[in-house]
Amino acid sequence: MGGRLASVGAEETLLSEGWNLVLTEPGACLTPHDIPPSSRFIAAPVPGTVADALERAGLFDRENPEPLNTKDAWYVCRLFDAQPGDVILRFGGLATLCHVFLNGQEILSSESMFTAHEIPVTLMGGDDLVLCFRALGPRLSEPGARARWRPQMIAPQGLKNFRTTLLGHMPGWCPEIHAVGPWRPITLVRRSVMSIDNVSIRAVLENGVGRLSVSLHADAENPEMLLRCGEVEQGFEKIGGNHYSAILKLPEVTPWWPHTHGTPHLYELTLVSDGTEYSLGKTGFRRIEIDRGVDGDGFGLRVNGEPVFCRGAVWTTADIVRLPGFRADYEPFLRLAAGAGMNMIRIGGTMAYETPEFFELCDELGILVWQDFMFANFDYPRSDKAFTGHVHAEVEGFIHGVQASPSLAVLCGGSEIYQQAAMLGLPQEFWRGPLTEDVIPAIAERMRPDVPYVPNSPHGGAMPFSPNTGVTHYYGIGAYMRPLEDARRADVRFAAETLAFAHAPQQKTLQRHLDVPAVHSPLWKARVPRDRGASWDFEDVRDFYLKELYNVDPAALRRENPERYLDLSRAATGEVLTETFAEWRRKGSNCNGALVWTLQDILPGPGWGVVDSTGEPKPVWFAMRRAFRPIQVLLTDEGTNGLDVHVINETGESLPVELEVVCLRDGKQRAVSGSQALILAPRSTEKLAATELFGAFFDTTYAFRFGPPSHDVTVARLRSVDGGLLAEAFHFPLGRSKAFHDAAIDVKAVEDGGNWTLELQADRFAQSVHVDVPNYRAADDWFHLAPGSVKRVPLHGLAGATKGEAPSGEIRTLGGSRILAI
Repeated sequence: MGGRLASVGAEETLLSEGWNLVLTEPGACLTPHDIPPSSRFIAAPVPGTVADALERAGLFDRENPEPLNTKDAWYVCRLFDAQPGDVILRFGGLATLCHVFLNGQEILSSESMFTAHEIPVTLMGGDDLVLCFRALGPRLSEPGARARWRPQMIAPQGLKNFRTTLLGHMPGWCPEIHAVGPWRPITLVRRSVMSIDNVSIRAVLENGVGRLSVSLHADAENPEMLLRCGEVEQGFEKIGGNHYSAILKLPEVTPWWPHTHGTPHLYELTLVSDGTEYSLGKTGFRRIEIDRGVDGDGFGLRVNGEPVFCRGAVWTTADIVRLPGFRADYEPFLRLAAGAGMNMIRIGGTMAYETPEFFELCDELGILVWQDFMFANFDYPRSDKAFTGHVHAEVEGFIHGVQASPSLAVLCGGSEIYQQAAMLGLPQEFWRGPLTEDVIPAIAERMRPDVPYVPNSPHGGAMPFSPNTGVTHYYGIGAYMRPLEDARRADVRFAAETLAFAHAPQQKTLQRHLDVPAVHSPLWKARVPRDRGASWDFEDVRDFYLKELYNVDPAALRRENPERYLDLSRAATGEVLTETFAEWRRKGSNCNGALVWTLQDILPGPGWGVVDSTGEPKPVWFAMRRAFRPIQVLLTDEGTNGLDVHVINETGESLPVELEVVCLRDGKQRAVSGSQALILAPRSTEKLAATELFGAFFDTTYAFRFGPPSHDVTVARLRSVDGGLLAEAFHFPLGRSKAFHDAAIDVKAVEDGGNWTLELQADRFAQSVHVDVPNYRAADDWFHLAPGSVKRVPLHGLAGATKGEAPSGEIRTLGGSRILAI
């Protein structure tokens, strides 16, 4: 993939207008001249895909896709505005087998979706540029190197021989929408006398000092150049030929942090050449190391010397039809990720590389990026020189494009290659190979030595997927339907994937985009993800935990009361996430991070995403936002040891707080309570027994059962010294269904400077309160509301909100039948 720093001081023109597309039978036309004049052309966006062009023309339905890899796709453009002369044609990415013609002559043959190309050409004026994407489908049946195993989840097997995304080739995971076309920009570059290219940037944090190294190639002879970063400047020195280098030190550098632990501080980089300033973008200074733990079996990240609990989700794509790569495409999803308290996003090996704009946003937002290279599950060719050449170009091109990004935190050889071989019973020597053990890490070490490398995800342990060693993909809670206690029993060290459920979206999303009988409609079931060949799907997984949490029969409930079934489903996956992350973040846990599968859906419906494909957060997103708070209070049930309270401060400052724990009978009467003032040290986790606050024994977990239960819910509150609520946690000693109460909630809409906030106060404990206000998104939703305090919920106006007009809507709870009007 081409980098943002490929050249400086050159004139670049984006070739995005005037493209037309026509499909022909495979091999029917060998050159552009063979395209029949009567062919039906349609306008085509570039960058873009065949699916995108057809969808815009009303010829493609993403919900019922037709195969796109069975035709040749021709993109044709007349360069009317391009002046004659020597130029460079830069192709950011061509999916997947592509021949490029200029004025009828072939100038490029590309076999990898993930490789950028720069082709010097001479334009004559009014030139014809034509791209032919040959049908990949017929090629997938060609014999290649014999594979030692065949993955079940990907079809067909011949994909292992071609460098293309697996999106669209995983039945049950995503719609079969094939990536074909110029999915990354095509630009025309004219070099100037002062053109600068091959820019290499390396930013390092060493003992509190920022060290910036920049090297480049300049066409001009002995230009006067200097590098500026912050308030510091350094001249370039010639190191041979037309190559120059500058090393700059910032003794009082402000480090870059993930946003949960500090400020993601960035520095502008400027190249000054003969008095003219050129931006080299931004960078940040940070140090990232792998922490294996005391026993050497763990996995965690230390950022600037501090352990960071990594939490977040696995990225899919901003749009599976368009495969877009601009800032505006990424920003809504990444801002929701940061807003939910995520500090890490993983781009898995079954997806596609994203552009430097993705990483620039993560740099700004303080989100770490775990980057798999696009290799997954297959036994890839080991001795194919052409394939290895593609790997070199792919890996080098990607790393060059993100060489200045401080957010790049982990480079990984791929996804589930080792796991796939191990689960098929093959010995360890079959798991590993030169691709992930030698080729990729050598390039990564040369180009980004500041980024830790992991051979595969998962990796480590007696089996590569063993949760108690290294990196795992943990689905004990989830697909394998283990009880919630398994989060502790499994001793998870770092889960690069976890907690996959068919998350139900908000009702308004269903009404707009999937208005069918939930669960019962075949259209609904088609949107429920499943593992290929499995006898169950991820709605069955969700139902298992719905029954565990609420003591109901999901099958009977969805027949008799589908609305309540959906509401319980919306609450259930959030409760599972909350409880599981409380276990992993508690003091004494060996877990150093976990990433939920996945961030966003590909189509509207009950997919894996915590955000639906329209960009609307699902109910589970709000639970995640509460579970991921940097300043947090947690409750863990320790049986006859009672209830433990864990208080977390991930910030770099000491924090005075007030901790209160209350046990409520019938959701309103205080059975026992206690409070304590604490000063939380920076980057600390503290544990207290609840009885320390009470000053006497109380059966908080109802483990001793000396008599009838004394309470049905425990509430822990963490407040700042000025009384502001920082965090809450809840425990249900008798189960959640025993804490359903028909609470009366007083609701007020308060306006301040054109912004609206809801103020809610309950007479007793209200479980999973849902706020439904058309044209607004509540800052919190599906939350528990305890009596004794006012909860303020800001409302963020969406498209359609009328300025100055008071919001109206309704509030419902899981525990009661009341519908409260706002």
